[in-house]
Amino acid sequence: MTNLNPRQREAVHYIDGPLLVLAGAGSGKTSVITQKIAYLVNTCGIKSSRVAAVTFTNKAAREMKERVGRLLRDDAAQGLTVSTFHQLGLRIIREQRKELGLKTGFSIFDAEDSRTLIRDLLIQQHGAEGDLANTIAARISAWKNERVLPEQALAAATGPADILCAQAYQRYQRALKAYNALDFDDLILLPTVLFEHHPTILEKWQNQIHYLLVDEYQDTNSSQYLLVRQLVGLRGGLTVVGDDDQSIYAWRGARPENLAQLQDDFPALYIVKLEQNYRSTARILKAANTLIANNAHVFEKQLWSELGYGETIRILRCADEQQEADQVVAEILDHKMRKRTRFGDYAILYRGNHQSRLVELALQQQQVPYHLSGGTSFFARNEVKDIMAYLRLVINENDDNAFLRIANVPRRKLGTSTLEALGNFALANRCSLNQACNRIGADQVSESGLKRLREFRRWMDGVRRSCEGGNSVAGVRQMIRDIDYEGWLGQLSSSDDVAERRMGNVHFLVDGLQRVMTSEQVGLDEAIARLVLRDLLEQQDEEEKGPDSVQLMTLHASKGLEYPHVFIIGMEENLLPHRVSVEEDSIEEERRLAYVGITRAQQTLTMTMALKRRQFGDTIPCEPSRFIAELPQDDLQWQGGGQDSREDNLERGKETLAGLKGLFA
Repeated sequence: MTNLNPRQREAVHYIDGPLLVLAGAGSGKTSVITQKIAYLVNTCGIKSSRVAAVTFTNKAAREMKERVGRLLRDDAAQGLTVSTFHQLGLRIIREQRKELGLKTGFSIFDAEDSRTLIRDLLIQQHGAEGDLANTIAARISAWKNERVLPEQALAAATGPADILCAQAYQRYQRALKAYNALDFDDLILLPTVLFEHHPTILEKWQNQIHYLLVDEYQDTNSSQYLLVRQLVGLRGGLTVVGDDDQSIYAWRGARPENLAQLQDDFPALYIVKLEQNYRSTARILKAANTLIANNAHVFEKQLWSELGYGETIRILRCADEQQEADQVVAEILDHKMRKRTRFGDYAILYRGNHQSRLVELALQQQQVPYHLSGGTSFFARNEVKDIMAYLRLVINENDDNAFLRIANVPRRKLGTSTLEALGNFALANRCSLNQACNRIGADQVSESGLKRLREFRRWMDGVRRSCEGGNSVAGVRQMIRDIDYEGWLGQLSSSDDVAERRMGNVHFLVDGLQRVMTSEQVGLDEAIARLVLRDLLEQQDEEEKGPDSVQLMTLHASKGLEYPHVFIIGMEENLLPHRVSVEEDSIEEERRLAYVGITRAQQTLTMTMALKRRQFGDTIPCEPSRFIAELPQDDLQWQGGGQDSREDNLERGKETLAGLKGLFA
């Protein structure tokens, strides 16, 4: 506690009512949350099992839990809840499963599962409208985040497109219920509906959670906000930490206005502002403060720092996007040589993923190691998920989620109405979908549907037998040939090369199983479990440690991170701010995105822009981003495009020469 500044200590000690901690970028908000949990348990005598802290990512929750564990005495952390919103929602749903009409072993659909189900429902009902699945899936997700139920969506629908979406929402929810499944958004929506209709259950959970702490509050959507309000109730044991200037997720339902809404719902709300920044130089913070002052604010704050004024902010003018990529890489190499830094000290940030391609090529050309955040995990690829679902069903015939994923992959003419009837039968008879294939009768599904279901069940039983004993991998390879998965990929893929690459991933997966079984002397079921776990652990290691490499990521992905030297590329109108936000006159979120990028930098900040870019085969002139004009101009140093002074070039040349001499010394 002695390491906290006066404002941080005030936030930790205040427990007389609901508290809003306005935490600017780099102001040590995680320390406040973890120290407050320790204070509640060690000093205030609240049992750790009665304290819950929620945030938005597994990584943030894991880090918070580790830090709290170091602060609490002995086994005082036992029973403490530190989780994501969705994990908390899942815990509530599991405990109240019966009231929600779910049977044990319910499945959770990911985004791809949801889109596939919606596509199948559209094709079944409307024939050729399956290509609208992505649009409708996004609309359904938005409705759930805004806590709009299917019947409300239908009642409010006006035009034909609205009505189609609302009807699809109703059919989708019915199908999920039949499949004993939920989607990701249901993990928040369902507890709020449950609490609204069952006051006694709400009271039980309010008595279970005496104090609630919420991180990144500006990123909450309507359903999450309501869940917090319901759990806190009249007790008022609430601390929320947030920064309206860093709300950059409106596109997925986040409402920065939830911070202001707190004052209406909790009139006794106390506010503490954390404005001391421990990350960046004063010049970088002045730029961030000046930029974000152009947005309307409910709460005013000014970040400040004791880390010195710092170097000027450089704006690099480049002839085109190719020179921009080459220039950024040259700057990194030059700076690294002059200052004797690590590659891991540099981050290149951009508005859209497509901007990274030329930078990657330039880095590769100069043999600079780099890490691209947000790449697709091997196990997240559709072809790998398909074969993993088959394998999961081989080792557990009652895995309903796996059954649903592969029942029609490749197509077996098992329509959604057949699968829905099967799901309703399984729900009513408390059995798995696989078991229901043999028990359901022709009075519940069509003769042809029944025949196909039983054929599928018999075939899977045969695969299961062929995978037993010492020849299990041969059985897996035969299964992949039986379903002609290679032919299926050929139909789905945009080219033969893509299909071949995807089939290569399938072979790699099966070879991986073989290696694990041989080297670790385990059976097929254990090998599958270990492969999945290994992939997850490798992703975590990559996230947390990473090699000494330049980091490439979108501005969205950079939130919460910090680097000594930051490059923000593409500072142009229609890139940042993005063209859509310019057309829709919704610039404020784009300005917050630029603010997030600026406040990632600890020591130096460089922004780049191209004078022209190729777009859809044409070369178009580019204008500097309006956000550059909104920065304090005295703190900017322009380079390129004839802006460099002879003195600056000489000074940099001397530093580079000194760096070279240092390398050889």
